[in-house]
Amino acid sequence: MKRTMMYIIALVTIMIAGCGATIKDESSGENTTTINKMSHHPERQAEEREKEEFIKPVEKPEPREVKGIYLNRYAFKEDSIDDYIDLIKSTDLNAVVMDVKDDFGMLTYDSEVELANEINSDQNPTVEDMTALLERLKEEGIYTIARVVVFKDPYLAEQKSDFAMKRDDGTVWQDQKGVSWIDPYHKEVWQYVTNIAEEAATLGFDEIQYDYVRFPDNAQKVDQEVAFANSDDLAKDENIASFLRYSNEQLANQPVYVSADVFGLVTTAEDDMGIGQTWEKISQEIDYISPMTYPSHYAPNSYGIANPDDHPYDIMKQAMEDAVRRNNALEEKGEDPAIIRPWIQDFDFKRPYTEVDIQNQIKALEEQGITQYLVWNASSEYTENAFQ
Repeated sequence: MKRTMMYIIALVTIMIAGCGATIKDESSGENTTTINKMSHHPERQAEEREKEEFIKPVEKPEPREVKGIYLNRYAFKEDSIDDYIDLIKSTDLNAVVMDVKDDFGMLTYDSEVELANEINSDQNPTVEDMTALLERLKEEGIYTIARVVVFKDPYLAEQKSDFAMKRDDGTVWQDQKGVSWIDPYHKEVWQYVTNIAEEAATLGFDEIQYDYVRFPDNAQKVDQEVAFANSDDLAKDENIASFLRYSNEQLANQPVYVSADVFGLVTTAEDDMGIGQTWEKISQEIDYISPMTYPSHYAPNSYGIANPDDHPYDIMKQAMEDAVRRNNALEEKGEDPAIIRPWIQDFDFKRPYTEVDIQNQIKALEEQGITQYLVWNASSEYTENAFQ
């Protein structure tokens, strides 16, 4: 995938440097010459071998056509996990998305990340031995995805208010539900999140999935109230793409894929809707992109459908047609877009959602050539017969 090319480029760069080539110093804009000093210096030869080993492409998990369910922090406790393993093995499902850093900013395992220990964000781990749990899931043939919530982090905002989104008067901003968010322009937070992702990779997860990798919605009101720490004057979507690029570089020699969740309307909207998510910018930075195409969350008359909640097939069909079209356009430009792996709805919101509603969403995906999906239910309660 795209990060493999990053490794190759890095390796070629080191090889060129060792041969005395002239290399552009991107930080200064000046040209510097590297002299070959390896021939008669065993110590330097060892150093260069270590560099090459460091950037050597690592073996990624076998690519899978993932069909997964979300497991909240309680669902993968020892007294619950057996039921989900049985569900997966008795259906077409083959993967789980597990909370690692949740919507409250709390970790579900005992972490060694410095900032996590400083603020005690791992104070209530779900499992004592995450590595052992992941090994068990893999023995069952289950692909494991670590869900890492990024900028919706009320706990970090409380413990480190300098990172929080703030009003002009310096007070911490909260959304309509009273939740504090992290200012996405703070690069110290990028590192904190990436450190957690790296740790999840070492624990044994196959994939890192970033959620809430965006600014809060209701953007017009937010922008009037918040003074962002945007010293580089970056547009919101440029900043989100920069975070994903930065994190991918840090994860380059970890054996994981990287994915991100985006609003369902991102497949269609031409702008970033004020939340910093633009399809083209995000799709180029990750391996998998997961639009949250929940029909119940679309506004009346979306795609000309008066009541989207009653038409899950049509909503999914329209959204995926746009997603495929935009990925195709990227490929025509020589880009490497992310594989489309949408979220589908298996929860009641405006009305009870049925087995037929779920299967109609899957049907719409398959008709667009999309063979992967994730299933969302915040309570991790799923309609088993829908996935046979």
